[in-house]
Formats: sequence, C-alpha cells, structure tokens
Amino acid sequence: MNNVSAPKTQEELLQRIHNIAGSTLTELSEQQNLTVPANLQHAKGWAGQLIENCLGASAGSRAEPDFPELGIELKTIPLTAAGQPKETTYVCTVPLSGEMTLEWENSWVRRKLNHVLWLPIEADPNIPIGERHIGSGLLCHLTEQQDQILKQDWEEHMELIATGRVDEISAHHGTYLQVRPKAANSHALRETTNEQGERVQTLPRGFYLRTAFTAEVLAQHYMV
Repeated sequence: MNNVSAPKTQEELLQRIHNIAGSTLTELSEQQNLTVPANLQHAKGWAGQLIENCLGASAGSRAEPDFPELGIELKTIPLTAAGQPKETTYVCTVPLSGEMTLEWENSWVRRKLNHVLWLPIEADPNIPIGERHIGSGLLCHLTEQQDQILKQDWEEHMELIATGRVDEISAHHGTYLQVRPKAANSHALRETTNEQGERVQTLPRGFYLRTAFTAEVLAQHYMV
C-alpha cells in the first residue's frame, strides 16, 4: 500500500529518484511491505506500480501525468542485457468515441509525454525479478522534432478512428507512436463508429511508444 506523500516540488521528486537509483526491486518492495511476484506474466506493470508507490505518484488511472501537481509523467524503460529497451512503452488508452475534435496539443498522449521522468530498470530474464536494479532517472521535455513526429503519428491514427476505420490501424502505423489492442480478453469490447456512421463494438486500443523512441532517449542522454 502506498503511504508515501506526493512530492511537492520537482527537486523533491528528483531527490527521491536519486535515493532509489541502484536499489533492487526486493529492496523497494520491502519498503512498501509487498512481496515480489514469482514471475511477471500475471503481474505485468508490477514494477512500474511499485516505483510509483515509492515515489508518491498520485494520478492513478486519471487522464493526467503521474505527478499532476508537477505535470510530470513517470515511465520505466525495461532494459535487455545489452542495455536496449526490451519492449514498447504504454502511454494511455485510445479514445474510440468522443474527443475526436481534440487537437494534439490538448490530447491525453501529449499531456502524458510532454514532461517525462524516464527510469531505466533491468529486465534481463536471467536476473531474478527481485535482484533487478533501478537505474538513474532522467527528466526531460519532448524535443521539437519528437513533438512534431508524435503529432503526425497521433493525427494519422485519430483520422482513421474519426472516419470509422479503426480496424485498418495496425502496429506498423506510426514512426514513434503505434496503436495496438489492449484488452484482458476478446469480450472486453468498446463502442466506436464505422465508416457508415453506425455504432459498432471493437476491442479497446492503447497508444504505445516504439522502442525506437525510447532507444533514442537513452542514446541522447546516457551514451557517451
């Protein structure tokens, strides 16, 4: 259970990040009186939630950054043994009905990604879950180029959704930002509109950052 208050300033958040850098997941879980799962197949997102608890993130599932008072989103980057992003990064759900007139600047995606605290974490399957270490965090805004590419990706996705062609979207669309189904099972359907303007059921979708984006973040700020 999270008993850590939300950080009041950016400096306080950065100090908390500094304090947990180099810690193992076991050490962090002990601070929260939690048990490390035997595997992450049925506990996906556990490590990210653990870190949010330790840092005092307060947004929960609301459509705002993890630290709403600071306007900062927390994103962990699971790393392979070679130090590369292991998987895509989930951003938020895709609005399949309503909110179609939103501009990029006011979108949930941009609110999430405009100011991000990136936190690398070991994810080599050869390392037991509890022994995996947290890396050094990096706080950064989107660059102008990143913002423009993400905007183009987002607008292309939203155009397909708004014109009833959501089922045409594949994981191949988007330079940085892709859309994929995100559901516990095939029965978790959401309502949207098809090309004829009819209300139909479809799987919920999520926005994900490609590893090309997170690898770029790592290369720009961690490599020498």
